Amino acid sequence: MIHKNNKAYKSIGEVAKILNLVNEKKGTLNTHTIRFWEKEFKQIKPNILNGNRRYYNNATIEVLKKVKYLLKNQGMTINGAKKVLNSDKSLKLDELPNNSINANYNLKNKLKNISNLVKQIKNLK
Repeated sequence: MIHKNNKAYKSIGEVAKILNLVNEKKGTLNTHTIRFWEKEFKQIKPNILNGNRRYYNNATIEVLKKVKYLLKNQGMTINGAKKVLNSDKSLKLDELPNNSINANYNLKNKLKNISNLVKQIKNLK
């Protein structure tokens, strides 16, 4: 079996495997998801060679991992993910859960306050 150099470009199918973009029902790779993200995120720039075949370097694969994490794991919208990727802050995947925990904590407190207000209004009736 031939092993590719880690610095070698990877095909769209290989990248879909790396990102675990698999259609659960069919068991096929969702390469269309990567092509869609290319249109949405200017940071994703594959080398397109003969026959319109896409090849991705490690830097582009890292951007794709971040996009997948933001969209699939953090539940962000495409616009939200674009803002994070376009921000001047460095994006480290291990830092993001801490940020979302703070956001969830604030949201939880706001929801508790709203719930308490609703209870108070019900008690007034």
